[in-house]
Amino acid sequence: MDRLTQYVQMNHWLVLATVVVLVAVIVIELRARAATLSAITPQDAIRLMNRGAVVIDLRAAEPYAAGHLSGARRMDGEQILKAGETLKKHLQKPLIVYDESGSLGTAAARQLKAQGFTQAFNLRGGVAAWRSDNLPLEKGAKASG
Repeated sequence: MDRLTQYVQMNHWLVLATVVVLVAVIVIELRARAATLSAITPQDAIRLMNRGAVVIDLRAAEPYAAGHLSGARRMDGEQILKAGETLKKHLQKPLIVYDESGSLGTAAARQLKAQGFTQAFNLRGGVAAWRSDNLPLEKGAKASG
């Protein structure tokens, strides 16, 4: 124990740097796990959709019109920030958000959870994963909301 105390006293900057790196690794790992917990596969999304989940497409109007998940409503980033007001009647329902690849969906799901949506999920891999599983897409534009 004396050797450890002596080492810490002689190398306090090295010990401090090690502690900082360790804390950073733990924080990054916890955030990655939290993002993974809120990500669902296309099959999980289908199960939730069959139970009445609200589906939100984060893509622009043109890709949305070219093909989107059944019943999905299109919302942009600004609308997601106000979703607590516009979707308040769906607070207790599962919400599935997706974009093309799943990268924006993680942030959107986190934002929705911060607004009180306890069951906000990101479609892992986005609509690209949906297509790769050969699942059907609806075509045409619908009103967002």
